[in-house]
Amino acid sequence: MSPKLPNDDDITEREENMEEDEALLSSESFSGSKVPVRLGDDSSLNLSKMYQNWFLDYASYVILERAVPHISDGLKPVQRRILHAMKRMDDGRYNKVANIIGTTMQYHPHGDASIGDALVQLGQKDLLIDCQGNWGNILTGDGAAAPRYIEARLNKFALEVLFDPKTTEWKASYDGRNKEPVTLPAKFPLLLVQGAEGIAVGLSSKILPHNFNEVCDAAVSYLQEEEFTLYPDFQTGGYIDVEKYNDGERGGSVKIRTTISKIDNKTLVIKDIPYGKTTAGLVDSILKANEKGKIKIKKVDDITAQNVEIHVQLAPGVSSDKTIDALYAFTDCEISISPNCCVIDDNRPHFLTVSDVLRSSVDTTRELLRRELEIEKSEKQEALLFASLEKIFIEERIYKDKEFENAKNMDIAVMHIDQRLEPYKPSFLREITRDDILRLMEIRMGRILKFNSDKSDELIAKLKEEIGEIDHNLNHLVDYTIAWFLMLKEKYGKNFPRRTIIRSFENIEATKVVEANEKLYINREEGFIGTGMKKDEFVCNCSDIDDIIVFFKDGKYKVVKVSDKMFVGKGILYAGVFKRNDKRTIYNVVYRDGKKAPHYIKRFAVTGITRDKEYDLTRGKAGSRIAYFSVNPNGEAETIRVILKPKPRMRILQFEKDFSEIEIKGRQAMGNILTKAEVHRIQLKQKGVSTLGGRKVWFDPDVFRLNYEGSGKFLGEFQGDDMILVVTTDGEYYICNFDLTNHFPHNILHIGKYDEHKVWTAALFDADQGYAYLKRFTFEPSEKPLRFVGDNTDSRLFLLTDAVYPRVKAVFGGHDDFREPLEIDVEEFIGVKSYKAKGKRISNYEVTEVEELEPLRFPEPEEEPQQTMKVEITEENGDNGENGENGENVDEDISDADLRDEITGQMKLF
Repeated sequence: MSPKLPNDDDITEREENMEEDEALLSSESFSGSKVPVRLGDDSSLNLSKMYQNWFLDYASYVILERAVPHISDGLKPVQRRILHAMKRMDDGRYNKVANIIGTTMQYHPHGDASIGDALVQLGQKDLLIDCQGNWGNILTGDGAAAPRYIEARLNKFALEVLFDPKTTEWKASYDGRNKEPVTLPAKFPLLLVQGAEGIAVGLSSKILPHNFNEVCDAAVSYLQEEEFTLYPDFQTGGYIDVEKYNDGERGGSVKIRTTISKIDNKTLVIKDIPYGKTTAGLVDSILKANEKGKIKIKKVDDITAQNVEIHVQLAPGVSSDKTIDALYAFTDCEISISPNCCVIDDNRPHFLTVSDVLRSSVDTTRELLRRELEIEKSEKQEALLFASLEKIFIEERIYKDKEFENAKNMDIAVMHIDQRLEPYKPSFLREITRDDILRLMEIRMGRILKFNSDKSDELIAKLKEEIGEIDHNLNHLVDYTIAWFLMLKEKYGKNFPRRTIIRSFENIEATKVVEANEKLYINREEGFIGTGMKKDEFVCNCSDIDDIIVFFKDGKYKVVKVSDKMFVGKGILYAGVFKRNDKRTIYNVVYRDGKKAPHYIKRFAVTGITRDKEYDLTRGKAGSRIAYFSVNPNGEAETIRVILKPKPRMRILQFEKDFSEIEIKGRQAMGNILTKAEVHRIQLKQKGVSTLGGRKVWFDPDVFRLNYEGSGKFLGEFQGDDMILVVTTDGEYYICNFDLTNHFPHNILHIGKYDEHKVWTAALFDADQGYAYLKRFTFEPSEKPLRFVGDNTDSRLFLLTDAVYPRVKAVFGGHDDFREPLEIDVEEFIGVKSYKAKGKRISNYEVTEVEELEPLRFPEPEEEPQQTMKVEITEENGDNGENGENGENVDEDISDADLRDEITGQMKLF
């Protein structure tokens, strides 16, 4: 049912009842409990019923008359009354806001404060009102100056699309002394461009603003029966993800991000703010995130003036790329807004979509244009009728007729003129009335004397032409409405460029960008894990929002929230930070199914499970246990040695198994049978390489660390045996793996994938000889830093290049600066030698600079050799023991006879 507003009689009656009730409640007899209160009869107070009725009336009033905009003109009552008051006051000049508020109070019964706030909000939208003075700042949240200091007037757009007394429906104001519009005849979808927000009793409305030009285009598309889509646009700019906008309907949402860029590696600058936020609120959210350890910054400087500018100074050793993601994840730099398109239509609230509002508004515009055309046509027809009557009256000299001149009274004169017009009546648009004839009789003699028949014909022809044009527009009303919206776009659209950039956002996982500000500890004996157990075994660094995955020796596992101290259960085998949706972390497991059942081998990933719910990687039989366990961050597949318990007539006591032969399946898969015999122990034979293909690796120059998230310089796709070459500016180099735990020096000259066959060219100054040298060489593999510019620490590099056919230019200086630079083809100048070689002297003269030139030839393109997924690793690695923890030492190969004696001897001990 639609909510019903109370009428004046109801309000008056209830006010009288309230006065009586208050008198009764405040009386001495009631307060002193001398007179009992009777409940249930007609003369008693029924407070519950009273509150029920009054609350419904109040809720209806708030919904219809205060909080929710009307679909017809897109305005709330206070906004409509403000604009109506400004139209009454409009004389082309600015009016003091205080005067506007005073005039509006004739129509709005809620005081000056609410009117002033609503007027400032209208002015800050920069659509309908020209503002003068300090109207506040939507960026900083600063308020406007006092109403007596600021001024406003309606702009040309508002005057063109909002007001027409001929098509306006009027009603009496709250005190009956004035008339106000029920709705303004808005010939434009104001609601979609301005947006609206209001909280009523039991419902709310939140309609986001859209772009002026896009609304015009959508209106044209709708009129042409074409598809259209509208997305929000905000004055504050930024980025917006509209994937879940859902056409502005309830249940949808949009993500809004600020624009964050890097001034340098230690300074970020924020150039805009999300819709509905201020710079002060944004800065506070950044400081709070820093206090909680989510991000690490030194300070925040807000230097916003006309445009937003917030500088974020990073702490030493903090990645700027990672901090940008963290700002989006933990501060108001990214917010989510849920629109709720609730409007008043037919005196009741409706929940619509943005497209529904546009269609309704365009239909309203078309109807208003039709009514305006019909009114204009009627006026033109009246003007044409009178022009025709005037022409006949003057040209036929009816005013000179003796009957007219000698008429004894007005009725006789009117009757005579009516008789003289009788022959012409069939050509008139309507019947001639007494008022028409009286109007003819009011023509002055001066006008009759100056009457020009030709000009009268021109006027009549012009009026007929205008009426014909109006008829054409009425017959082609859709085209006329399209032309109306195109006119508005052409006339005003240049003032409303799109400020918000539409783009898709990647999902930022908070656990990946939060600072690891905690340390995780474990007590295996008692079954506790936590960040506050500093005397127990250290596991890894973590953050306070991480999840921890825990595996137990019996095959059970679960994910728990990190906490100060938590009991998870005894028999802990492994605990570590759990990365949701991580498909590269592979668990290699051998488990015994039951007490004496076969051993199974399996590989699986845990991408997503329910927190605090217990899972089982075995088949769930009693007595099951894990015989081997390893965690592989890049899907590595090691080789294990399985040693069996000897039995009579058993010939094979040990064998090896490569995990790369096992397919990665789901975590609930049973696995493959490893052996049906009893297992004595399983140990690591050798480490393996990744079976998941190459891993893309980036180097972040801000923190000098590797990452897999795409921050910094892309180094390439790495296989398990690929290495990284690091060259420093002081002439040293070394190679390393692509583990994320690697630390790199700050004086890096080059970092990239290592190719042992690549030839490098170095130009250097040899401090021992005092001359400049050129050398060509390959970097030999070494994990220990080696110098390739000589042992003298005063030797220095001029340049280093990996060009196949390099050319360089040596610039002379000192006493030899008059010499022309020397250009050298390096391949012809010197051959490829060891990195230890001194090289060939460039010149006996002093060289101050060596520059690289563009090569004159390039190598022929060759087919890339196929890369093998696995290489042979000869170094053996350590035993992982019963619980599967990888050790550094492994047992050497042992014969079956020695193994039988070893196992037999151990069994005798038990």
